[in-house]
Amino acid sequence: MDHQSAFIRAIKGEKLNPKPVWFMRQAGRYLPEYREKRAEAGSFLDLCFNPEMAAEVTLQPIRRFDLDAAILFADILLLPMFMGQELSFEAGEGPRLKPALQDGPVILSHDKLHDGLSPVMETIRLCREGLSEDKALIGFAGAPWTVATYMIAGQGVKDPSALRGYAYENPEKFEILIRELEIATIDYLRRQIKAGVNAVQLFESWASGLPVEFLRAFCLEPAMRIARALKADFPDIPVIAFPKGAGVQLKEYAEAGIFDAVSLGTETDPVWASETLSQHVSLQGGLDPLLVVQGGKPMLKAAENLLKTFEDKAYVFNLGHGFVPQTPPDNVAELVKFIRAF
Repeated sequence: MDHQSAFIRAIKGEKLNPKPVWFMRQAGRYLPEYREKRAEAGSFLDLCFNPEMAAEVTLQPIRRFDLDAAILFADILLLPMFMGQELSFEAGEGPRLKPALQDGPVILSHDKLHDGLSPVMETIRLCREGLSEDKALIGFAGAPWTVATYMIAGQGVKDPSALRGYAYENPEKFEILIRELEIATIDYLRRQIKAGVNAVQLFESWASGLPVEFLRAFCLEPAMRIARALKADFPDIPVIAFPKGAGVQLKEYAEAGIFDAVSLGTETDPVWASETLSQHVSLQGGLDPLLVVQGGKPMLKAAENLLKTFEDKAYVFNLGHGFVPQTPPDNVAELVKFIRAF
């Protein structure tokens, strides 16, 4: 079925006012109801793999703020977990993947993907059942380069772009890794679509700091191949690219002719984006999440600037990155009310 929520219509190019709204990391630690469910689950991974709990967490911000879209509660590192690396989350330190690929050869397996990720598909089915038809459900995956940075280092690092050194030193291994992640991501997102998501977003969180040719070869081109593969099977499902920190290279994503929308990071000039990108794709995002922590006039002024800049464009209101844990929920409610009334 071709879903026709306000979010999907805007992502597909319709110029709506008021603008649809959802937020990255809208389900998370800033919400007391999330913290309660997280404590009940026992661990982050236990929460991800409990479909009833993961669906509840996915739907919590929709109930609280009446947003236009929910985004699946999962993690981009579930994929490498079922491709041969042991995944754990250390309190206060983030994810750990063992063995780090710098410790040995690239050994990946797709055999466990189907069974291992089946709880995520059940979460999607439960979420879609729990959402009204005017609410979209967004699926997602990490883009190959971003997932590769964690796999190579075995954890998050301060400067992921420096891991391109691994690619230069191990070109054959690196190209195999990117290709294997590309194939696995296509399979993963296909299964999400079949389970019931209405759009998918590809998170390239670590595009910043990369040389142009590296970004083209290992960020843009894999993303395009993933999008083409999905479009071949599901032409009506929008694909959104979010190459955070890509700078002026966002123009190449917009002009690629395969993505329905591009997300804007906090570093992107919205006026430039409106003038340069919006003639090619729909746009979303741009608000600094720390302004939602601040709240009040600074937050609302920045929101007003974005809404005015994209008033006559196909645009979905969102952040330039995800909510941080210290975000007051009351500020989110005020922001949503402002967007609805604009």
